[in-house]
Amino acid sequence: MNATVAASDTAIDPITFAVVKNAMDAIVDEVAYTVLRTARSEIVKDVMDYSAALCDREGRMIAQAKTIALHLGAIPEAMAAVKARYDGRLAPGDAVIVNDPYQGGMHLPDIFMFVPFFYQAQLEGFCVVICHHTDVGGRVPGSNASDSTEIYQEGLRIPVLKLYEGGVVNDTMERVIAQNVRVPDRVLGDLRAQYAACQVGVRELTGLFDRYGRVSTRAYFAELLDYAERLTRAEIRQWPKGTFFFEDFIDDDGLSPEPIAIRVALTVHEDHVSVDYTGSSPQVRAAINSTCSYTHSCTYLSVRCALKGDVPNNAGVFRCVRIHVPEGSVLNPVEPAAVAARALTGYRVFDAMLGALAQVVPDRIPAAGEGGNTVVCLSGQDDAGKPYIIVDMICGAWGARPHADGVEAITNASQNLSNTPVETLEAQHPVRVEAYEMEPDSCGAGRYRGGLGIRRSYRVLADDVLLQLRADRMKFRPYGLQGGGPARAASNTLTRDGADQALASKVGMQIARGDRVTHVQPGGGGFGDPLLRPLAELEHDVWNHKLSADFVREHYAAVLDPHTGLADLAATEVLRASRAD
Repeated sequence: MNATVAASDTAIDPITFAVVKNAMDAIVDEVAYTVLRTARSEIVKDVMDYSAALCDREGRMIAQAKTIALHLGAIPEAMAAVKARYDGRLAPGDAVIVNDPYQGGMHLPDIFMFVPFFYQAQLEGFCVVICHHTDVGGRVPGSNASDSTEIYQEGLRIPVLKLYEGGVVNDTMERVIAQNVRVPDRVLGDLRAQYAACQVGVRELTGLFDRYGRVSTRAYFAELLDYAERLTRAEIRQWPKGTFFFEDFIDDDGLSPEPIAIRVALTVHEDHVSVDYTGSSPQVRAAINSTCSYTHSCTYLSVRCALKGDVPNNAGVFRCVRIHVPEGSVLNPVEPAAVAARALTGYRVFDAMLGALAQVVPDRIPAAGEGGNTVVCLSGQDDAGKPYIIVDMICGAWGARPHADGVEAITNASQNLSNTPVETLEAQHPVRVEAYEMEPDSCGAGRYRGGLGIRRSYRVLADDVLLQLRADRMKFRPYGLQGGGPARAASNTLTRDGADQALASKVGMQIARGDRVTHVQPGGGGFGDPLLRPLAELEHDVWNHKLSADFVREHYAAVLDPHTGLADLAATEVLRASRAD
């Protein structure tokens, strides 16, 4: 079809619509795969802490890759900042970057890159790639410390600026970045991977426009957004109306012992929802404040998770969600609040939102997962004097689902991360991983039990290592639903000279050669009455060493042989009768 097809020929054909929809999904996934194939750092190519999306010429997100879901709802704010600075001043080959949390960013390690797509000299869209970079400077390696107290400590703040202009890298900008980060080869390498991936998106979008023409393709892009909105509103119309409340907590910010409340009031209207975070804690001194853009992203994602799977993942869903976040709160801090470890707060927003949504669509919402990934950062110099930075994000378990057990050794439902392979950590850094396993009895009990948490131990093989550990769920355990129990609390341990020392949830400290750091995540919460779990499933759990006989006796009132896993029916009947009394 000719690119100058008349507007009268743009009636939406359902078959072509399906082809364009699937083409956009394929293109954005190809962008994501290109990042994976070309990135330099483990946090991108192994942990997969990055995202990709495609936007139309107005900056509205029309497709997102199967990457970090929590990133993508922040694109509208970042895109608005890009358009405010460069509207009408972009050209083919340009690439705009930004990481400033107070200009639409999330935290400094997450660098957004926007590459405009031009077709026959007219702007038609943007390819967007967000990568979590290993280091962006600041007071500590990894630039992700939870104990920073202002944004200026956290690293290099990049306002909305062009890194590439007309396909040529801005040498001054690149040199400034390289001079301010600890591992410039990895940071610059990942930035180049972002740019290369966006060029793949530009190439494939060109082919799509060649096939369907400018006017028709624009029409189908608009219909993708309208279609997602129609489906979302149609589902919300079937939800019970009213306001549903839920409250969850972060243990503390690491500088003060005070718990941090996340309060949600979710109101279901006729065909949309509104979310009010009034009552959530004020912003805190430490770096776990969540930027407003990130809070919005977490909220959009939570609502999307409650919808059926055939709703497209684009900004049409966002139109059905209205959000109020009080300024000066931990969910919308004012500058210069520190925000590096804001992901922890985002996870708790997700948990609190699911707690509210469980009252609306209880057949779709699982119990709380492990509380979000734990970040273990080990940094220093190896024996050859070469600097290294490990940023390991431990993914754990889902809560029990309404119709099945929780899933184990998997990314949090709000993310699409992967645990770093042990071989990669040991081959590239002075560390030995001495445990990487599921933790028995760490789940919440229920008709369906939660997934088991992960135990991971690191033996450091270098001198003067800086440990930064960001965990949570030691005081406020992952909740269960519909009578299911909470999961076991997290724990951190330092082992030195054979002696164990318990550590707080958020730690920054020097450790020595030979020390071992162990983190045990919580599992997921349980769903439903534990006494309704069939004995055959309990026998299977005990035989597989997922649950101990003692755990089953305490939480399920069942007596099982600890070796064979077989149930003693008579003893179980007596135990349950005694508890009923």
